[in-house]
Amino acid sequence: MSFFSQYPIFFKSLKWMIFLGIALVIISNVYIYLMTNPYLYADETQVPSAYTGVILGAWVAPDGRLSDMLEDRVLTGLRLYRQGRVKKLLLSGDHGQVGYDEVNAMRRYLLKAGVPPEDLFMDHAGFKTYDSFYRARDVFQVKDALVITQGFHLARSVYTAQTFGLKAFGVEAGHNTNYTHRSLVRANLREVLARTKAMIELHILRFPPKYLGEVIPIIGDGRKSWD
Repeated sequence: MSFFSQYPIFFKSLKWMIFLGIALVIISNVYIYLMTNPYLYADETQVPSAYTGVILGAWVAPDGRLSDMLEDRVLTGLRLYRQGRVKKLLLSGDHGQVGYDEVNAMRRYLLKAGVPPEDLFMDHAGFKTYDSFYRARDVFQVKDALVITQGFHLARSVYTAQTFGLKAFGVEAGHNTNYTHRSLVRANLREVLARTKAMIELHILRFPPKYLGEVIPIIGDGRKSWD
């Protein structure tokens, strides 16, 4: 008697679990793209204006140098600010450890580029996209936003922002640097599962982020959010 024939119910259930899992991944990805596609812009000169530009964090080097992807996001946000398409910039990233700080790295870069300090808000607990927009709504009281990130991350980011009630449009970060083909393939593959996770977090689990804290309205002075 074969191993499979000894446990027919288990393997039949396993097959259905795999099928349902694959279906959930496909449905989640297609649904997020369909819902957000009208709000995504590759040309930053065509995107509608909003009060806040949300720059989502990415890796920074130990010396504070921005990674290529993060620098592209920051430069896109800077151009939108200079064009008058946003009035404030919310820098949301990981500052959960003393030795690792995405938000201050972005702040220093933008200050050096001439952005007034009062227009730079810092979200030190933007550990993931879900947290960034939960906190954008509840801590910074953001109502409308241009979401700035790479194309592979844009649909999920805008969907998350809109699910939290923000009037959000997505702006694909410019390509001022060349990413390796391998890194882009890896990022796109991760994003397939990340969209499925987002659907579960947003519509089933709905947990609050680890940190919230006092309200710092985006219409005020950004320096109140600095550490």
